[in-house]
Amino acid sequence: MYFAALLARTEDGWEASDTELDDVETLSDLTDLAREASVDEDTVLVFIEQEDAWFGVIRVDGEEDPRIYISDASAAARSSYGEILLTDELLGREPGAEDSIAALEELVGLDGTEDGEPDHTPDNNNDTDLDDNDDNDDDGLDADAVPTGPLGDTGVLADLGLPEKELLMLRTDALVEIADALGAAEVLETVR
Repeated sequence: MYFAALLARTEDGWEASDTELDDVETLSDLTDLAREASVDEDTVLVFIEQEDAWFGVIRVDGEEDPRIYISDASAAARSSYGEILLTDELLGREPGAEDSIAALEELVGLDGTEDGEPDHTPDNNNDTDLDDNDDNDDDGLDADAVPTGPLGDTGVLADLGLPEKELLMLRTDALVEIADALGAAEVLETVR
């Protein structure tokens, strides 16, 4: 079960709204959604939480690039909303790296041999070759390529009242604790 909410900072304090992520397919879509909720390009926070698995905080300040923190990247990689947040940049990969790897694999062939080379036939001493190739069959993010644990900008909320150390310690019911540190617990509760 997911919960998603927007918190927009205004001169009168925080305003909260729950949000549907059904039409959000990319980080750009999510960023646009946050900017639409902004008043005078003030800070907007998007909270996404998958119950007992992971949470993410996306911070949008005006036209600046979004800042992202994810509590458990490997858990988020198994989630459609988490995949939106796990960009190549956040994972430290070159943009389009997966497309390049797929193109190279196609040139070499799925068995790892170039045209004209003899096919490799596994024998009893080399059974692990078959197991290694099974991991590349699924589309999307490779779970092995995504680190376990927190990922992203741990200082995303530091200037708003939640230091990095405290953010890293949050696990379950994190959004309530974050909202409390920001002084927005009551407004978040109205949409929860």
